[in-house]
Amino acid sequence: MGIISSYKSREIKDDQITSEEKGGSELATFGAGCFWGTEKFFRKQFEAKLVSTMVGYMGGSSKASYHQVCTGTTNHAEVLQVSYEPDQVKYSDLVHFFFRMHDPTTLNKQGNDQGSQYRSVIFTHTPEQQKIAEQVRDEVQASGKIKGKIVTQIQPADGLQFYKGEPEHQQYLKNNPGGYCNHKLYY
Repeated sequence: MGIISSYKSREIKDDQITSEEKGGSELATFGAGCFWGTEKFFRKQFEAKLVSTMVGYMGGSSKASYHQVCTGTTNHAEVLQVSYEPDQVKYSDLVHFFFRMHDPTTLNKQGNDQGSQYRSVIFTHTPEQQKIAEQVRDEVQASGKIKGKIVTQIQPADGLQFYKGEPEHQQYLKNNPGGYCNHKLYY
């Protein structure tokens, strides 16, 4: 599909990604359990509407690797960072889908995966994203489509670094079709 090959809004330095916001693209960052399934589901749902996807780590205070994050001591979450064109897909559509494709009512757990690195979290990049994420969360909670209280953290990305995941984790389930995935659509 060529989605992953066009990182026109990214600059990669020392395993960190920062947005240059070129060409009108924006960033969205979601933690919904194991990042392999999160990436697979977003890529399948939005296909060519995304500029790029990249899995990595966010929320901790220092540089992270997969093995460090898996210890549960770094406070990072496994996340998917998406670059998208707002005229192709709305941020609210991304957030609605985020709530559909994982269980936002389980604290630090998705399926068999347990630990704070698997928490349900949205890192917002603008005040408008914060407002939209909170509104969508409240809509989903009120709709009754999700049983139980939503525990998803919604927090500004300000001051937090996104650390790019190792190459073997990028598009893992595309490259390993029989790989582990506990994600499903809940409604």
